[in-house]
Amino acid sequence: MLEWIHNIDAQILLFIQQYLRSDLFTWLWKEITFLGDGGWFWIVLGLLFLFPKKTRKAGVTALLALAIGAVVTNLFLKDLVARIRPYDSVEGLVPLVARLKDYSFPSGHTCASFACAGVYYKAFPGKWGKAAMVLAVLIALSRLYVGVHYPTDVLAGALVGTFSALAALKLEHALVRYYEERKAK
Repeated sequence: MLEWIHNIDAQILLFIQQYLRSDLFTWLWKEITFLGDGGWFWIVLGLLFLFPKKTRKAGVTALLALAIGAVVTNLFLKDLVARIRPYDSVEGLVPLVARLKDYSFPSGHTCASFACAGVYYKAFPGKWGKAAMVLAVLIALSRLYVGVHYPTDVLAGALVGTFSALAALKLEHALVRYYEERKAK
């Protein structure tokens, strides 16, 4: 079963490399993937949201979701699964960015993006929440385009990120309720 999934993952990456990569757009996909490096874009955005009182709760919750996702992904799942990067196992696959030293599963870029975008989608249900989700999807797809993750890595990263957002939102809600009850006493 795992070999079957690996083969499908490999075929998708080779298809992307052969039919979808283009010199015209490669620079754009590299820039999109850069936004997810180390979660820097999401960290900066979360920190900026801490300043206005109106967005402070969203900023704190997004940073909490980011932390939950990072712990689950980088401190637990990557070492537990220990999946090597696709460019080291898929013959003919050429990465478009520097080779990474950590494991592949799940995608940390995708996890961070979906963790924060999930919070922002809930906090800002209009165009800004949707824009955050679109950016999360683009960052996830960029990891396939540049050849550093398997499709299942990206899917798992999106799931872990989404669950991290839900956990952070639930925790934030519980803390707000706790402090409101204490304040009422």
